[in-house]
Amino acid sequence: MPYYIPQMKKAIDLTITRVHQAIYTPVAELRIVAWVTPAPMGREIPFASRKNGEKKLLKVGERWGNPGDYAWFEFSGEVPRAAAGKKIVLLVDLGGEGLVFDDHGHPVQGLTNRHSEFDRSLGEPGKRVVEITHQARGGEKILLWVQATTNDLFGKYRDCGKVQEASVAVCDDRMKQLYYNLEFLNDFVQHLPDGDIRAESVLFRLYDATSLLNVLTPQTMAHAEKILDQELSQKGGTPTLTVSALGNSHIDLAWLWPWEETVQKGARTFSTALMMMERYPDYRFGASQPQLYQWIKTAYPELYQRIGRRVEEGRWEPLGALWVESDTNLPGGESLVRQMLYGKRFFKQEFNREMRIVWLPDSFGFSGALPQIAKKAGVDYFCTTKLSWNLYNHFPHHTFIWQGIDGSRLLAHMPPEGTYNSSAAPRAVIAAEQNYIDKGVSNQILMLFGIGDGGGGPGEEHLEWLKRERNFDCMAPVVEQSALEFFRMLERDQFRYRLWDGELYLERHQGTYTTQARTKWYNRKLELALRDLEFWASFARMFTGEPYPDAAIEPIWKEVLFYQFHDILAGSAIHRVYQEALVRYESLWREVVSLLNRAWESLAGFIDTTGFVKPLLILNSTSWERQEWIKFREQWYFVRVPSMGYTLVDTAYPAILPAAGVMAESRILENDRIRVEFAADGSITAIYDKENDRSVLAPGSCANRLAVYEDDGDAWDIPIGYADRVPEFFQLSQSVHCTDGPKGWIKQTYTYGKSFLEQEISLTHGSRRLDFVTRVDWRERRKMLRTAFTVNVRNTETTCEIQFGSIRRPNTRNTTWEMAKYEVCAHKWIDLSDEGYGVALLNDCKYGHKVYENILDINLLRSPSYPDPEADAGLHEFAYSLFPHQGNHLAGHVARAGYELNIPLNLLALAATSGKLPNCYRLIEVTAENVIIETVKWAEDEPAMIIRLYESGGKATKTGVRIYAQICSIELVDLMENRCDQSKLVNGTELSFNAFEIHTLKVRFE
Repeated sequence: MPYYIPQMKKAIDLTITRVHQAIYTPVAELRIVAWVTPAPMGREIPFASRKNGEKKLLKVGERWGNPGDYAWFEFSGEVPRAAAGKKIVLLVDLGGEGLVFDDHGHPVQGLTNRHSEFDRSLGEPGKRVVEITHQARGGEKILLWVQATTNDLFGKYRDCGKVQEASVAVCDDRMKQLYYNLEFLNDFVQHLPDGDIRAESVLFRLYDATSLLNVLTPQTMAHAEKILDQELSQKGGTPTLTVSALGNSHIDLAWLWPWEETVQKGARTFSTALMMMERYPDYRFGASQPQLYQWIKTAYPELYQRIGRRVEEGRWEPLGALWVESDTNLPGGESLVRQMLYGKRFFKQEFNREMRIVWLPDSFGFSGALPQIAKKAGVDYFCTTKLSWNLYNHFPHHTFIWQGIDGSRLLAHMPPEGTYNSSAAPRAVIAAEQNYIDKGVSNQILMLFGIGDGGGGPGEEHLEWLKRERNFDCMAPVVEQSALEFFRMLERDQFRYRLWDGELYLERHQGTYTTQARTKWYNRKLELALRDLEFWASFARMFTGEPYPDAAIEPIWKEVLFYQFHDILAGSAIHRVYQEALVRYESLWREVVSLLNRAWESLAGFIDTTGFVKPLLILNSTSWERQEWIKFREQWYFVRVPSMGYTLVDTAYPAILPAAGVMAESRILENDRIRVEFAADGSITAIYDKENDRSVLAPGSCANRLAVYEDDGDAWDIPIGYADRVPEFFQLSQSVHCTDGPKGWIKQTYTYGKSFLEQEISLTHGSRRLDFVTRVDWRERRKMLRTAFTVNVRNTETTCEIQFGSIRRPNTRNTTWEMAKYEVCAHKWIDLSDEGYGVALLNDCKYGHKVYENILDINLLRSPSYPDPEADAGLHEFAYSLFPHQGNHLAGHVARAGYELNIPLNLLALAATSGKLPNCYRLIEVTAENVIIETVKWAEDEPAMIIRLYESGGKATKTGVRIYAQICSIELVDLMENRCDQSKLVNGTELSFNAFEIHTLKVRFE
């Protein structure tokens, strides 16, 4: 590099700074009055009540509020006479986020503070300019209303709550355009390689132009503009790559702020987007998440109507098929279905737009079940940026075909810049072009520009860059267009794209499988309670005429789906988010239980109990017959309950207990199938499978030793080397044993630090399931509680349950791809099997696991200090089970065992009735053991029943499906409940399934 180049660049930078500072010239101060209200009440004060807070007269530099406070601001002033003929703006920075309102109380635009925590390379977060008039008369009165909060766009407090700026200013539009021309060319030069001919040319022209601007006069500006125009007018040739640019603002519905604050963030962002559309006719903006739209519709109906007009015009794109940008590792399969069902229906009903894209830019990895769920909901495309966060391996594609566990395929694209907060500056376009891995097979890439999380989305600078990038020499041309238009163009060459098969595992954020365990407990319990409610309410609707409570079920589902947002269910939000969520979870739980009891009671009144002295109703919502011991009012009964149905037991006649029942001693627990031996410290030294004459544990190992590891991670991440440190262990303080009818148990009490743990380990006659029912008072910080079982099975893969099936993951660490999966997500079970034998580890609310060699390890609790320093302190209850079995996971009925742990039989004492229903009844039956009925519900738009089934074992299957009722018709439908197959089905017909395939039936009744 010639010696004089650095001096030239420095001189250019100094001049650009001088030009930038000359755009706005303050000419008068604004009078500031604020009415301050502490959070959370402040956000609830509407425009009509804006003067209800504590009144403060303020000046620039003075603090108006404490962290979290809200205020309504009145700014007043006058345009000086000397400013006549000039463009007038207000410069307002309140040290926080603000929303400008018009005289009618309607949102106009958002304001953000310049000191916000944000990566400046992605753009300037401060939005502080409010336009007043393009040509002042002089003497105009100014009155501006702003609602503000002290937090910045990431919820933090960086010198916030202080008035930083409040003035009337003259805006020199010519100076502004000169600045953007200079800055555009300067940014372009800085991101080309040294010695590039085009870069050298632009650099010297920049230097010539800026040398004229030591004095900013109309004459020097005109000469500089002429020089710059020579470079800006240089056009590109035939492009080999085109950048599709879409404005957006990724908004976390709750994260470092509570969800109520997100309503304000949404209003600030959406009003700003609408304002920018008035100024930039080519601007396209996209926004996802029907939940956010619903909040805006309720809180700001006039703003929502303006959004609707832009949607109709085609410049505002509703994005994404899901109700929220959900986590996809943790929610159950039916939850992901409902995300799409409610998400797609909202956008169709509100804007008449059919959603075709799974839009998840920031979720923490992507389940291999997602492609099928998307395709069967009418969704063809997938977009994320998150895999660019991988720590150990670069994901090998930006454009590819993603194939799910069943073979369904989505066209996938990851914007190669690796962010949804693109600056849209030349550096962004150049980086995207250079980074694009698949440029040899595709000539289209997507750029998502704007500032998220309350930063107001795209600002003026983003849109000014785009004007200059449409066809600029030596840069890929940029076209502003919708994401759907981009994917439709991308689709033309999809036959050329590479295939990625299976889950999209994110090599980060594995701690989110475990953090905030109570939230995950409620999520699992409510998913399954809603499953039961919908089945039994449908049952009751058919036979008793009890109205199906769809008006109550839908809002419950939508709230559960909201809490599945990727920063809530995953555990990575602040303490207040979980305080509020747990209160609402408990309320939802009570509501579901109440509705469920109503359905059961309605059904019970129609069952004939003739001949029963003390009838007890046993209810089974799983799709196979259950044979189990149950206890009711201190008596035991052995029951056989048909699939998707019920039976009656007469409790006047207790069951005869087995002669060879169970044995529980201080260090022995045994039933007719399993023998368990304990060490003095409470751990398990041996498990013997009596039926298969096999030791379940590996020789010399001990199991269920409750290990506490140092955990230096935050809510998102577990240190990869945590297991290299020697753990500490809970210490056994007491052990008691007992037998009760067919059940035997050992209750062990442990302590560690300030924490207390009680565990009931039990076996029941006839069962192969060793249960660990656990209660913990967890008081540790920066610790992680795990337990493990080293089993006597060898295989290089472990099978893990995910939504609507399972996935095999490596136990080995042969490659960096395998090493990166040191923690994996599974739902109700993981299983290690060889050809003849296996062992499963089941759970009722846990997700994080380690699978290594022959170790089955489950993450029970962790307590990171950020962003919630109180994460998971307090009481927890959960259960896990060891389930040895013959054969592989399919032959051993592991999936059924997982369901049975999570969905116990339900009991209801009945009065004597002479109803029309028999004392034992099944509603639905499937003949194939590997086909599971996941959902039975009432249809969304007509009086019909929806039955959703899936193949659980990973093999092609045919099964009979019989419904024990008078039916009119059966048809195959998609997940949106629209007919997808013209075949005529009859009751009892065989359905064909591919591996892990989902089928949905719509049944109409006579």
